[in-house]
Amino acid sequence: MGEPSMDPTIAADSPAQQDSLFSMTDVFLISLITGLFTYWFFFRKKKEEVPELPKMQTVAAPVRDSSFIEKMKKTGRNIVVFYGSQTGTAEEFANRLAKDAHRYGLRGMAADPEEYDLSDLSRLSEIDKSLAVFCMATYGEGDPTDNAQDFYDWLQEADADLSGLRFAVFGLGNKTYEHFNAMGKYVDKRLEELGAQRIFELGLGDDDGNLEEDFITWREQFWPAVCEHFGVEATGEESSIRQYELVVHTDVNMNKVYTGEMGRLKSYENQKPPFDAKNPFLAQVTENRKLNEGGERHLMHLELDISNSKIRYESGDHVAVYPANDSSLVNQIGEILGTDLDTVMSLNNLDEESNKKHPFPCPTSYRTALTYYLDITNPPRTNVLYELAQYASDSGEQERLRKMASSAAEGKALYLSWVVEARRNILAILQDMPSLRPPIDHLCELLPRLQARYYSIASSSKVHPNSIHICAVTVEYETKTGRLNKGVATSWLRSKVPGQQGSSSQVPGQQGSSSLVPMYVRKSQFRLPFKPSTPVIMIGPGTGIAPFMGFIQERAWLKQQGKEVGETVLYYGCRHEREDYLYREELARFQKEGVLTQLNVAFSRDQAEKVYVQHLLKKNKENVWKLVNEGMAHIYVCGDARNMARDVQNTFYEIVSEFGNMSQPQAVDYVKKLMTKGRYSLDVWS
Repeated sequence: MGEPSMDPTIAADSPAQQDSLFSMTDVFLISLITGLFTYWFFFRKKKEEVPELPKMQTVAAPVRDSSFIEKMKKTGRNIVVFYGSQTGTAEEFANRLAKDAHRYGLRGMAADPEEYDLSDLSRLSEIDKSLAVFCMATYGEGDPTDNAQDFYDWLQEADADLSGLRFAVFGLGNKTYEHFNAMGKYVDKRLEELGAQRIFELGLGDDDGNLEEDFITWREQFWPAVCEHFGVEATGEESSIRQYELVVHTDVNMNKVYTGEMGRLKSYENQKPPFDAKNPFLAQVTENRKLNEGGERHLMHLELDISNSKIRYESGDHVAVYPANDSSLVNQIGEILGTDLDTVMSLNNLDEESNKKHPFPCPTSYRTALTYYLDITNPPRTNVLYELAQYASDSGEQERLRKMASSAAEGKALYLSWVVEARRNILAILQDMPSLRPPIDHLCELLPRLQARYYSIASSSKVHPNSIHICAVTVEYETKTGRLNKGVATSWLRSKVPGQQGSSSQVPGQQGSSSLVPMYVRKSQFRLPFKPSTPVIMIGPGTGIAPFMGFIQERAWLKQQGKEVGETVLYYGCRHEREDYLYREELARFQKEGVLTQLNVAFSRDQAEKVYVQHLLKKNKENVWKLVNEGMAHIYVCGDARNMARDVQNTFYEIVSEFGNMSQPQAVDYVKKLMTKGRYSLDVWS
């Protein structure tokens, strides 16, 4: 009732009062509405437009940076050669193919798949006469290399239409491994499945044979196929084309000069985690002892201190070490070429658009480059000989070099006998060809990078969290030319003098650095079973025992923690019981403590007939089958891939066939399934 009584009161206001009140309200409302509209209009504009600009930029920038298509268009390239490389060989082959392209009126670029968005492959047809080539190495047991992992994952998941893509694949593998050239085969098959057009057959290089010859043979047929497909012809330009230009630094701040670092300048003086291939940790060698008691070989056990590095590892992982070349070899190269090795220089890429500005960290000295960055001990590949030939003043030597670099059968045979089988490195070639005196900067441009060496870790992080153990044999042999060749890494490790644990790091190459090792850890699939109660059968002759020392240490630790630990069986082999029985005391102690339930050792040369680990497996075949079939045991094999691993696998085929009542093909399938399930693991090398 109150509300109706108010209405007449307002209605009863005088006309003068009503007009005055209305006009004031009107002005106020109009002002308020105008102000709100103005504020809303400008505020909205700012909110919509200002953030949109940076948003567009952040989306566009990565596409531009990671698009090899845009880079190819910008630089006039039409051939891209991707490489999956672990040791540098596939990268080297990719660079050679990219360099070849100019001979056919084409322009190529080598590319690391890790640096680009490979989904752009569907756009390659936007470029005239375009082609993608893949030089793909297979690592470990059929795995992609580290830098090709993302590409591999993308291929597995991709549902892209690659119908406009033309491609070719050259795979790098080793026939002694179970999954020979798995990565090359997969890339070739998968690209075709996605609709891409193969313009030349898959090439399969075998490092157990002659990888260089395999590549040359494939390449000499590949380019004619490219010419036919695109309707182009060779220009006949076979001249050497430099990729880098030399800059000598006469007045340089030595704090800006690389002294062996793999990535960041001064990274060895100012160490910062995380540590990896481009940022290795300088580990102190705290122990370096000879393991064998006799014989001509030197087998050694080293311990690397990783305190305060935040490096974590698991049993079965690999430790990678960056070695240094023998200073006497470096000095001899300098003397032969009449060079001041302490000259500070840079090799700068002539292609300003290239992601690779230098062949190795620059500026640096020739001495540092030849010591830490370049491979001077392996026989050089044919492309190096071809490029060096122009510097031989003797016509006979020049012709010989060109012949070895040719694709002719006679040239291939000469290269195989004179370089590969004779194990002539670059120093030996310079010594045996007195008229060959190339400029040292061109030689440094041509030589491949010195690669890290991988060793199976011989310790458990549960027992040694601040230490990584290595078991290795020093490589040393006489060549057909009578020269003594030494393994780069093992000879370098052998010379390491143990220092004090936790002492300050110094740069390798400087005084007091003889106990330092640049290293990092590479994860492995070689793992103990998840359940400690699962039995394990370990087979590792010689230095193949390395990962099993870690496994046994870990099983002992688990047992100490009160865990139920399954049977731990070791099959180990060496030449002589009294000479090279590695870790004899440690293994005896583990057996006495009941951690090692079976210790089977084959001494191959202590009797007339040689006895190897596979013979002991056959001898204990019933027990082996029981562990595998009933105990669900995991099998681990470590060591030589060429003979031992194959012989051991054949022995398992026989045991499975006999006790599982299976035919040979069924037994093979049974073992293959064990591998697929992760119950038969390999850590082998050739």
